[in-house]
Amino acid sequence: MAKKKKKMPGLNTSSTADISFMLLIFFLVTTSMDTDMGLARRLPKPPEPDQEDATMDIKARNILYVRINAAGQLWVQDEMTSDWGDIKELRNRVKEFVKNEQNLSKWPEKHVKNIDLLGQCFVTDKHVISVQTDRGTPYNMYFQVQNELVAAYNELRNELSKQKFGREYQYLKDEEKAAIRQYYPQNISEAEPKKYGGN
Repeated sequence: MAKKKKKMPGLNTSSTADISFMLLIFFLVTTSMDTDMGLARRLPKPPEPDQEDATMDIKARNILYVRINAAGQLWVQDEMTSDWGDIKELRNRVKEFVKNEQNLSKWPEKHVKNIDLLGQCFVTDKHVISVQTDRGTPYNMYFQVQNELVAAYNELRNELSKQKFGREYQYLKDEEKAAIRQYYPQNISEAEPKKYGGN
């Protein structure tokens, strides 16, 4: 008599899809994803269709020119900064320019401004940091320059926050932060890339 072949029991796969879905959700929730690094810049609103071309009249003394050429060399106004030895010196130069404590005629003009929570202040809020690059400017150098510019504003705001409110800017209430930003607005202008020397 021939032996009957034993049938192998089938594998129950009815819950496999549910388990896979739960594992997928688990990994999505627990895994940290790298966020894109970049620079926060607010672009101006597009002009209205019937709006006439308008140019902003800025006095020369209110503009600090920061240029980076294709070789990655940094210029502030007409001075090449290779003698500094450290790009962090740019932060100090920007802070001095924006504060203009001695009210020098070659740096931003100061005027009286009434700011909520701060009262009447002598400010240089019409200043502009104009960043100009070459089409071949190395991105790493560009990023370092932008980092130092933002750091200069952060330090200025922190110093003023401690002086006026007794704590750092990040711990201020929203209305206090708004007052500090009115005193030190972050005026960084990006010019269209051009060709500069040193290529």
